[in-house]
Amino acid sequence: MLDLNGHRPRAARRALPMALAAALLLLAAPAAAQRSHVDPATPDYRRVGGVAGNLDAIGSDTLNNLMTLWSETFRKLYPNVNVQVEGKGSSTAPPALAEGTAQLGPMSRAMKPGEIEAFEQRHGYKPTRIVVALDALAVFVNKDNPLTSLSLPQVDAIFSRNRRGGHPADIATWGDAGATGRWTRLPISLYGRNSASGTYGYFKEEALFKGDFKATVKEQPGSSAVVQGVTADRAGIGYSGIGYRTSGVKAIALSRKTGGPAYAPTYDNVLAGSYPLGRPLYIYVAKPPGAPLPPLVAEFLRFVLSRPGQQVVEKDGYLPLSEKMAAGQRALLP
Repeated sequence: MLDLNGHRPRAARRALPMALAAALLLLAAPAAAQRSHVDPATPDYRRVGGVAGNLDAIGSDTLNNLMTLWSETFRKLYPNVNVQVEGKGSSTAPPALAEGTAQLGPMSRAMKPGEIEAFEQRHGYKPTRIVVALDALAVFVNKDNPLTSLSLPQVDAIFSRNRRGGHPADIATWGDAGATGRWTRLPISLYGRNSASGTYGYFKEEALFKGDFKATVKEQPGSSAVVQGVTADRAGIGYSGIGYRTSGVKAIALSRKTGGPAYAPTYDNVLAGSYPLGRPLYIYVAKPPGAPLPPLVAEFLRFVLSRPGQQVVEKDGYLPLSEKMAAGQRALLP
């Protein structure tokens, strides 16, 4: 690297083999990509005594890997803690929390009024919602797909039979979406989640303008299966949390309206509100008004909202909270 910055004679730099120069550039690129977005002002986590017991989390598939990573790291701090994580969809969190079969209800969408009401009828108070991370709900296409961006009205016309986004016609082929050449007549293959998924509900609300999915969407049991489907299917398109991105797919930029600026699902674009499908991720807990959380639940959430907890968020491919956001959530715990 120093050789390319002028510390050797120009003749020597000219003699540098092209292959070596390319290799240096490839080595430099990942270094830039690895810049951490974890807020340095976010405090470290301090281990406390007397933390032990069982902790059950039931809910979001989107958060499943993240909950598992948090749990594994937390158990290194507290070996006498046992954490069980079940991620079958956000809709499984409210009843589990209400019935007491789980202390943690991870969700990729906010609870619906009916879910809150059911919890309140059982406990006499509303559940407490804690924002634990940010997500860019990504629209993935196969890595070989030439398209780099779509508008939300186009996404709606691809996935929905109602077209409430205002696109004038159905989009059934990649040519309809703007692709050219050999892609023009290729039928679009749709992958999505089932109705138990919070991601399904969020996508229906925001990307389909509350419309209905086409019957041709291949519903998958989890986000990983959506990404695997699109990876194996050259004509595929699907949606999931950005943490499930792999080298086999491409997350395309999205614009809010046809002809508008398109934004990639990056941390800065989610924080700025530019990316149309940026969203918070939650853990719901049962906390009676004026009463503290159980010590084990409170410490787990304090860890999640600490610097090492947010480093886990970034490690899993999601987006960490700013310290201002994290501090606001920590204030809900006592």
